[in-house]
Amino acid sequence: MDSSFKRIQYVRYADDFLIGIIGSKQDAEEVKKDLTAFLKNKLNLELSSEKTLITHGKMKARFLGYDVTISNLQAVYKGSNSRIAKRYASNKCEIYMPKEKWIGKLKELKVLKIEKDSSWKSIHRAELINSDNLEILSIYNSEIRGLYNYYKLAKNVHSLQKFRYIMKFSMVKTFANKYKLSVSKIMKKFNHEGNFRISYTTKTGQKHRYFYNEPLKRVYENPTTNKEIDIVPNTMIYAGRNSLIRRLQASKCEWCQTENTAIEMHHVKKLKELKGKQLWERIMIARNRKTLALCKKCHVDLHAGRLD
Repeated sequence: MDSSFKRIQYVRYADDFLIGIIGSKQDAEEVKKDLTAFLKNKLNLELSSEKTLITHGKMKARFLGYDVTISNLQAVYKGSNSRIAKRYASNKCEIYMPKEKWIGKLKELKVLKIEKDSSWKSIHRAELINSDNLEILSIYNSEIRGLYNYYKLAKNVHSLQKFRYIMKFSMVKTFANKYKLSVSKIMKKFNHEGNFRISYTTKTGQKHRYFYNEPLKRVYENPTTNKEIDIVPNTMIYAGRNSLIRRLQASKCEWCQTENTAIEMHHVKKLKELKGKQLWERIMIARNRKTLALCKKCHVDLHAGRLD
């Protein structure tokens, strides 16, 4: 390469930035020196020498959770009229998803246990056991989809298959603990044509939601065109507590369907205490809920034995 050929590229997100230089290490050091002086003299900011590193292009540089590097792949091309093979280096900029990021996410969610022999074991989430089936499935789906949406530009995003595998069996074990069944029985219970499916009923009829099984493939796009690239998935909207809040905020009796009325919650300690003789009991059993949102009149009628 011509030693006089110099190029510089700059990209920034909030207060994080990355500068790419086609040039020597000395060129990079001079840019860092000039940048330090500019920030101090013009903006009254201090550039951290510990965090601001000079890295060779073939080494990995961490930026916004990605590892950025210059690929060292080489290809050999041989012309049809030539006996001489020519070797070309690609020198292409690539971004990768660090392995510790998705492993760290599994640990953060407390769905992964690493045994003494370094083997991996998925574990259930006790805090979700009292949530309804749709809430549990939606939380896991949102967490998988959220991590994929962030790293879908990475060359090795397919590695999230392992992340999804651990998440799936953590979810299955959560259902197993909820229903006091084995993992195999849970898989059979919710299996539909090889997919894990939750069914639920709405005003318009029965609906279905599946475990997130979309291809985890790399997406080639300009991230600035994706308006949702920075949206962090809010799994709390699926949590049991929020589900209860939404039912209260709906101001609608789940028995007589009266709207815009004060709501009281009827509670039972255990679903197995319900005999299913009354219609309201069968509704709670079908919804797999220990609570029923009622208006004051219906709540009084329930305790008086007049609700049916």
